[in-house]
Amino acid sequence: MKKTFLVVAFALIGSAAMAQSGSGFGVKAGLSYNKNGDLISSVGDGGQDIVEGASGKAGYHFGFWGKLDFPKIYLRPELVYSKTKSSYDIDGDSQDYDVSKLDMPVLLGYKLIGPLHIFAGPAFQYTLKNDLEGLTVEDVENDFTVGLNTGVGVNLGRLGLDVRYERGFSENEAEIIGDNITDVSGRVDSRPSQIIFALSLKL
Repeated sequence: MKKTFLVVAFALIGSAAMAQSGSGFGVKAGLSYNKNGDLISSVGDGGQDIVEGASGKAGYHFGFWGKLDFPKIYLRPELVYSKTKSSYDIDGDSQDYDVSKLDMPVLLGYKLIGPLHIFAGPAFQYTLKNDLEGLTVEDVENDFTVGLNTGVGVNLGRLGLDVRYERGFSENEAEIIGDNITDVSGRVDSRPSQIIFALSLKL
């Protein structure tokens, strides 16, 4: 009985892995837990710098992917719209910093066993919008940046599940300006650091 159960279990795992094997394309969406870099603010005319670390908040993404499949490895480029959100304590108030961007990860994956695989690769990022509640954000240092994606995934039929870590390679500061002369001004680092949970569907 145990042998029969094991044979059936391995057959199901194998068929699930094969269902999403092979080259193709699909759609994906998911949630992320995001944390941008430090907010460095200058208060009033005193020139006092206050450095605030970000508190992470949930974000989301959706997009498309393609896949070139080989016996033990695969190449998977993606085009994804992402929205990240972090929170800063400014003058005692919690204010959200929203960043919208287009991501293009180019991932190289390695198939471990059955449906399990690992992957890593660069993520080319283009910033569409920066918005810090109550302040004006302008003069982003680099609209185009490069980050790193690394993670692990599992294929279940036409569905794929993965969790990955994304990190920017360098700082990417933007100037912040208050509405009044006495308001907080300074700079904020829009470099993302996030844990991403994704669900993909092969079409």
